[in-house]
Amino acid sequence: MGCQFSKLPPCCWESQFKGSVLEVADVEKDELAEPKSLPAFREFTFEQLKKATSGFAVENIVSEHGEKAPNVVYKGKLEDQKRIAVKRFNRNAWPDSRQFLEEAKSVGQLRSNRLANLLGCCSQDEERLLVAEYMPNETLAKHLFHWDLQPMKWPMRMRVVLHIAQALDYCTSKGRALYHDLNAYRILFDEDGNPRLSTFGLMKNSRDGKNYSTNSAFTPPEYLRTGSVTPESVIYSFGTLLLDLLSGKHIPPSHALDLIRDRHLQTLIDSCLEGQFSDDDGTELVRLASRCLQYEPRERPNPKSLVAALTPLQKEVEVASHILMGIPHRASLSPLSPFGEACSRKDLTAIHEILDNLGYKDDEGLTNELSFQMWTDQMQETLNLKKKGDLAFRQKDFAAAVDNYTQFVDAGTMVSPTVFARRSLSYLMSDMAQEALNDAMQAQVVSPVWHIASYLQAAALIMLGMEAEAQVALKEGAALEVKRSTNTGQK
Repeated sequence: MGCQFSKLPPCCWESQFKGSVLEVADVEKDELAEPKSLPAFREFTFEQLKKATSGFAVENIVSEHGEKAPNVVYKGKLEDQKRIAVKRFNRNAWPDSRQFLEEAKSVGQLRSNRLANLLGCCSQDEERLLVAEYMPNETLAKHLFHWDLQPMKWPMRMRVVLHIAQALDYCTSKGRALYHDLNAYRILFDEDGNPRLSTFGLMKNSRDGKNYSTNSAFTPPEYLRTGSVTPESVIYSFGTLLLDLLSGKHIPPSHALDLIRDRHLQTLIDSCLEGQFSDDDGTELVRLASRCLQYEPRERPNPKSLVAALTPLQKEVEVASHILMGIPHRASLSPLSPFGEACSRKDLTAIHEILDNLGYKDDEGLTNELSFQMWTDQMQETLNLKKKGDLAFRQKDFAAAVDNYTQFVDAGTMVSPTVFARRSLSYLMSDMAQEALNDAMQAQVVSPVWHIASYLQAAALIMLGMEAEAQVALKEGAALEVKRSTNTGQK
């Protein structure tokens, strides 16, 4: 059985240990090659990013500490339907616009399948924002510390550390060896379930700010002495990641090293990994973590030697990451539902029938969370507008439906994704595809995980002649529908 480490040699804990640099095994060139489909780095306007994130809506926040964080990350969608992640800095973070642009453009030149690549930035008035590829499958912290369906398997943990080592090696080769506060929240999973390193960490959170946000127990010792991050500091942080993956917990390095020295490895290793790896592989990973966490920076390996050491530890390399992770995949999604099919065919009659039968079931109480005092004459008048819109919609008088729904929306007293969906279809029936797309996107702002909104976007995009973008929206709708049915089945 794995996890015994009966062969663990003293070199695992001796600070004098220096491992030889192995020859890096060949890695498939297409995996490490520069992505071809990525656009060049560009500057965005603040209004473009505000629109993409639905006005920086709270529902679109994806960063660790939510809206309380000094720098907040949002998910968003550009007009061409490309999903993006937007990091909005504190207004005092980068007072010098020129310095911010120089840093962002430098990071923006990097292009790798091991990175969540930086696509652009915005420096307008006091606003400073970064735009990167959106990774839809959460962070390593989520999958490692807060997993729902299954703990991460050993082969996937080894794939994670290899990919991140390759990302650091690539960045180092391009002159960007410094990475600020490398931790499990900086590692993201793309739509195929492959791990990627966030490029946000290649820039500080502010021009003169701290390099590390974690507490001192996880901070490289030389940083505590000097306040400066070095390439060797990054390797120390990589060592803490190895400990995270070994233990399934965020253990302070000093405590972990004590366990290694005292040979109390059973206490260190994640019990979920029992039997999944050999003594030799476990010994090698513990040895590598110990080297990364050496007190003296010069004793730590460089990224290239990390890649060399981790390559032989790879298992089940032929198995796709999304299978190892147990997450839904775009290629394995179920066939489109009747509504998705109707949207893909632009069958507006079928779309109308399904929306009419659905009613307001998916509003989930959004339109009913009203206090007694709000039931005024004005509120009753607003509700009457919705009822008139619903009647016109059922009777297929789409001009009247648009008129009444618009008055209801403009009143601003209630928010309903279904109203936006119904007005979207009414616009489609009236050959107003752009207006329909705007409403379908607004429905998604109100209810970010509503598959109906994505499907309606696809129908509008097809009418606008944007076939490729429509396919993206269809896939997104299908993925949301699968996730919805999975969550419903678990209740």
